[in-house]
Amino acid sequence: MPPMQYRGLELDDFQEQAIKHLQDGRSVLVSAPTGNGKTLVADWIVEKALEEGRRVVYTAPVKALSNQKYRDYTRLYGEDAVGLVTGDLVIRRDAPCRVMTTEILRNMLLSGEDLADLKAVILDEIHFLDDNERGTVWEEVLIYLPPTVQIVGLSATLSNLDTFAEWLTEVRGTPVEVVRAFERIVPLTIHYASKDAGILSPQEYEQFFRRKGRNLLDDGPGSRGRNRQGRGRPQRGRRPARRTRDVDLVRLAEKNDLLPSLYFVFSRRDTERFARGLSHYLPHSMLSPSESDKLEDKLREARVELGQTLDLEFQDMLRKGVAFHHAGLHVHLKTLVEELYEQHLIKVLYCTSTFALGINLPARSVIFDGIIKYDGTGLRPLPTRGFMQKAGRAGRRGLDDQGHVLVRVDVGDYEEIKPHLERYQRGAYEPVHSSFNLSWNSVVSLLERMSMERIKEVVERSFLSWHLTRTAAQKLDRAESIEEGRTSSKQAKEARRLRRQAAREDGQVWREFQTRVRFLQRVGYLDDDLGFNAGARVVRHLQMSEILVAELVLQGFWDELEPPTLFGVCCGIVAGLPRSATPNFRVTRDDRRVHGQVAAALGSQIVAAADELSGIETEWTPDYIAIGRAWANGKSFAEVQLMLASDTDLAGDLISAFRRAKDLVGQLREVYADVPDMADKLKKLVKAVGRDEVMVVG
Repeated sequence: MPPMQYRGLELDDFQEQAIKHLQDGRSVLVSAPTGNGKTLVADWIVEKALEEGRRVVYTAPVKALSNQKYRDYTRLYGEDAVGLVTGDLVIRRDAPCRVMTTEILRNMLLSGEDLADLKAVILDEIHFLDDNERGTVWEEVLIYLPPTVQIVGLSATLSNLDTFAEWLTEVRGTPVEVVRAFERIVPLTIHYASKDAGILSPQEYEQFFRRKGRNLLDDGPGSRGRNRQGRGRPQRGRRPARRTRDVDLVRLAEKNDLLPSLYFVFSRRDTERFARGLSHYLPHSMLSPSESDKLEDKLREARVELGQTLDLEFQDMLRKGVAFHHAGLHVHLKTLVEELYEQHLIKVLYCTSTFALGINLPARSVIFDGIIKYDGTGLRPLPTRGFMQKAGRAGRRGLDDQGHVLVRVDVGDYEEIKPHLERYQRGAYEPVHSSFNLSWNSVVSLLERMSMERIKEVVERSFLSWHLTRTAAQKLDRAESIEEGRTSSKQAKEARRLRRQAAREDGQVWREFQTRVRFLQRVGYLDDDLGFNAGARVVRHLQMSEILVAELVLQGFWDELEPPTLFGVCCGIVAGLPRSATPNFRVTRDDRRVHGQVAAALGSQIVAAADELSGIETEWTPDYIAIGRAWANGKSFAEVQLMLASDTDLAGDLISAFRRAKDLVGQLREVYADVPDMADKLKKLVKAVGRDEVMVVG
């Protein structure tokens, strides 16, 4: 039988398998290396649903990916067929194909929205289920979706995908098939690179290190001196005198015909610093004359559209074939950079991890400035999944015979990072773990819509509960086996330990839910019979910092604020600022008073106890009071940007803060729906702040 075709393309085996399962009405989990075409399976089910006159939902973990899929599907199926719902933006909410964030879909399911004509839900990057902050939302969606809705889960490689599918099959009561592709369509080759060694294979680098590497460790800058015996052998932790710079790696990539390159670094500041440094270093552009002409045409169009947002330094950088991309970059500039890169007019793009998530912009090579990253608590090596998600951008299908990955490895770092590099080479992928942790909004929403018996059933269907129950059963079996054949007091002690552990794990998730309910009763949000008091009635409308915002509602705090200041407070609750950001304004006495009120609520026993139970710390950024107020008062985005000094572009941070704050204002409007003056004030505020950059799809 000839291979199946779709859109004139001959399908790979895994794509054909997945589509055949979908044709038979089954759900699928598709796991394949980055760049192999997983999303084509999603595109097929979208087209099928539209042909049948039914609905389909595409969800993604990041708004950039949601926006990209919205643009893609609009081009394919027309504007009337496609909508975008991200909280920030709502475009054609009733369109048959809706692209949305996973949180929006969860909220629709909890609110009991009619999904009778929904054919399928696509969960892109489904492994986000183990994200500490947002993973619960993925589990809730999978639990709440009717079994008649087909699920298409797209994932990077996971080591426990069969276990995940087994849980999903059990929880949904319908078959969930696993489809895997192990081999990349464009083979991937990992190299180690440095100024001293050049570009070498792992085996060649090992030989280089043994033969010459130790001699490169001397008493130059960065070393720690020789050992007590005065011999040349380096001490542990020493560093080479000559550190490899990003410019060195770019030169090596250019010399070996490995451009265009995506150069991954772990801080926004470095993306900008490196891009500017390379631009100044290059004596001439990396673009050909014809590419330069094409770029100038694009820049002329962009200058008209973007005005001062596209400054002269950024234009000069682009003319050299260099750019940077990170979450804080202005939405218009991000879109411009992505378009220029897609048209091969950027040869080196410095970027952060966000560029690895779903955006379909591959390169001939990917360069890692390092593999050790700060994860919020300490320095950690990239997990295999994270490394391969970035590395997988190397190799353009139809253009390259193979993709090349260059990892900066200086001799002084080699022995420390070698085990991690070997793990990447082996493909030792981590399993996906549950991070199930119901939000306060979810707890209240479940209590509003379900009996405790039904809630217990839902909670115990979580991946976490399912895993713990299985683990507990295994430990009980082990304890019984020990007790049947035990010959010593030590074995008896081990059996008792296993039984205690099993007792703790069995039913643990349900007990945690009950603990949350008791907390809400203790603080008066719920009464003894689970009836809704004022606190619960407020929380049912909130999805951001629920307890802090609810406490401020109960204190009458929001009623006293002028709308622009109220918006500024919302910004400070939903968003943070980089530590490098410095205010260029004086804090007024009124703003200090407002900050004091929020800080007092934040430091209250109720909020502190809620944070401890949820494991998520509520944050507050008072500098946003003035910044958000300026935007709500009609200041231009350029004027607002001048209120902060920073060594990195903060435009993306500000736009994200304004969008999220606008969403919180909308939630407060629901809270005050029965208070006409307040509801009207909040409605006008939503309209006032929803303008210009805040409403851009990008």
